[in-house]
Order: sequence, then C-alpha cells, then structure tokens
Amino acid sequence: MKIHPLITKTEDLAALCARLEKSPFVCVDTEFMRENTYWPELCLIQIADEHEAAAIDPLAKGLDMTCLLDLMVGNEDVLKIFHAGGQDVEIIYNLTGKTPHPIFDTQVAMMAISQSEQIGYSNLVESWLGFAIDKGARFTDWSRRPLTERQIEYAIGDVTHLAKIFPRILARLKKTGRGVWLDIEMEKLADPAGYRNDPGTAWQRIKAAGRNPAVLGRLKALAAWREKEAQDKNIPRGRIVRDETLADIASHPPKRQEDLAKVRGLSAGWKDNEIGRRLMVTLEKAQPLPDDEMPARAPRGAPLGKEGALVADLLKLLLKIRSREIDVAARLLARSDDLELLAAGSRELPMLEGWRFDVFGRDALELVEGKLGFGVVSGKLKMARVDPAETVDPAETVAPAETVTD
Repeated sequence: MKIHPLITKTEDLAALCARLEKSPFVCVDTEFMRENTYWPELCLIQIADEHEAAAIDPLAKGLDMTCLLDLMVGNEDVLKIFHAGGQDVEIIYNLTGKTPHPIFDTQVAMMAISQSEQIGYSNLVESWLGFAIDKGARFTDWSRRPLTERQIEYAIGDVTHLAKIFPRILARLKKTGRGVWLDIEMEKLADPAGYRNDPGTAWQRIKAAGRNPAVLGRLKALAAWREKEAQDKNIPRGRIVRDETLADIASHPPKRQEDLAKVRGLSAGWKDNEIGRRLMVTLEKAQPLPDDEMPARAPRGAPLGKEGALVADLLKLLLKIRSREIDVAARLLARSDDLELLAAGSRELPMLEGWRFDVFGRDALELVEGKLGFGVVSGKLKMARVDPAETVDPAETVAPAETVTD
C-alpha cells in the first residue's frame, strides 16, 4: 500500500479524492481535541482504500477540503468504513450538516459475527492481523504543529489496518448470511438526527426523578439555556453547570438570584453575575412540560406478579444461551432494559421485530408465556418447548397429609 506524505495543499487533496472516488470503499478516521471545547476541534483526517493511504491536515493554511467532504457526504457509490465511528461522523456532520452515507462500522459488524460487545481497535487488529499496535501516540496533542513522524505513522495505521480487515469481516458476514442484520444498525449510525445538538431536546439526556410536568418543564428550559451558553462560549456543557446541579435547580428552584450562592455546584459569584441573571430569567419563563413531551411510562405489573424480576432473570439467561449458541454479541439481540419491559408486559420492542424476532424474540416471548423451559442434559443447559395446558401447579403434586387416629 502506498503511504503519501502529510497532505497540506488543496491540489494534492483533490488528486487523492479523484482516485478514491473510484474505489468501492474508503476507511476513515479522525484525530481531534474536545477536552476544553463544546465543538470538537478537528486536527487530522486519515483515509485509505486497498491501494493508498494518506493523512490530511485540516489546520493547514489555505487547505480547501470541499472535495473530501463531497466524497464523504455526496458520493453514494463509495462505502465509508469506520471503527466505533460515532465521533468521526459527528465531526463530518458539524462541518457539512450531513452524515457520511453509505456507512459501515466494523465495531458494530463484529457484534454480528462474534460475542464481542464493543471491541476496541487494538483488539480488532490483534485478532484479525495477529500483531499489537503501538499506542504510544494515542494521547498526544493533535492540535500542536508540526506533527511528528511518529504521530502521522500512528494515525495512518488506523486506516491502513482497517483496509485489510474490512474485506475479511465482509467475507465472514456473507458466509454467515448476517449482513442483512446490520442494514438497520448502519442506517441508525448514518441518521443525521443522532448528531444534531438540539437545545430543545438536551434535557432528555439528564437523569431526573419523577414525572412532575412543572419540574420537567424547568429542566427542559434550563438544559436548553445551558446548551446555548456552552455553544456560544465553545466550552463543555459541564463547565457551565453539571447535570446533577441542573436537575436540583429544576426540582428546587431558587426564588431570587442571591439564592444561587446556596446551590451546591455553583460558586458564590452566581448570586450577582450575568450568567446567574440569565439562569433566573430562564426559570421565570419556564412552562410545564406538555403532555405530548412527557416521557413514556414503563409498563406496570409484571404478568407473574412479584416474580416478574425472576422472569427477567430467566430472559437474561436465555439471551446468554442464545448469544453463545450462534456466536453473536448479546447486546445486538436485546438490551437488558428491554428484557425487563418484556417481563413486565410490553410487546412493542425491537427484539420482537424482524430478524431479532426470528433469532431470539420468538423464544423470549414463549418463555414469558410459559411455552419454553430450561433443562439440564448431560451437564449442559438446554431449552425445551412445553405445553402450558399440561403443566401442573407444584402445590397440586403434594400428597395430602395422612389422617392420624388414636
């Protein structure tokens, strides 16, 4: 594979993109800094196909990245390969307002052909290529210039190795026939809605107790206010106010600005500074959360009464067994929360639709309905279907007590 020198000129990038747009796929990775900012600062882009690879310096003076971004979001003929690419996709979305498409994430794909839940890149390389990668440059300052040869070599490795691994993963998927399982998952990763920083929905990420519309309305208003403050200042939202402090203010709103000095998590300066004034204005304008925005209630009353938690445990055991049997990550089949909802009576769940229903959901539903049981055969746990009509209440199998006579 040909490795190009660091690209810093528009004409070199245009020539590279002209070649890559003829490839069936490109592997993409980014290096960025976001510890002290709201918006991630893009510092390096790495890209490769089966024949060549390059690192691109987005901080280079005068570099026009239009052709590269067009390749990412405008070319439907080239598959874009990432590994755990959520943050990489977010960066491209921030630059263009669009997401790369079509997309393929090797971390997600590994869940369909192994029991790996969230395999890291170094473990992916070791398992497929048989060597360990050098992690020495992983935590360097990617914004500092000039970049060292070691940094560039480390960064390009992230896509050159991926270009060798992807065809092998694809071949395994075709052999197992599980490629179709990933279609929906990949479309979710490419959905722009997942990357929008919408202040109006920011409150949904904050853990808050209760369903009081007034409290949740204040939380929504405060979260939107914090999001805008963080965006305007380009600092992490937690540097404005932490989640737990925001939730506390929503539950116990101060009556006057000077009361902010008594709020745990805020400094004394909030009692008379401008940001404190803006917070109080936000509280005053907050309205109760409308009914159509209230979080959905979890189903109540498991079908087996107090033993509903035991049913959920049996479902988790079933999930573990099935995951092991077909060599698939359990998380790809069902989430723990959804198993508890199924035990509690919910039937509108991903595991009860499409391929998940065929592979796992049907058995899970039958277990809840008493049509599936567990047994031990030759020391191994097995599942067997049973006829609920033939089951006997254990209490009915106890022999009646003998009558004692003198």
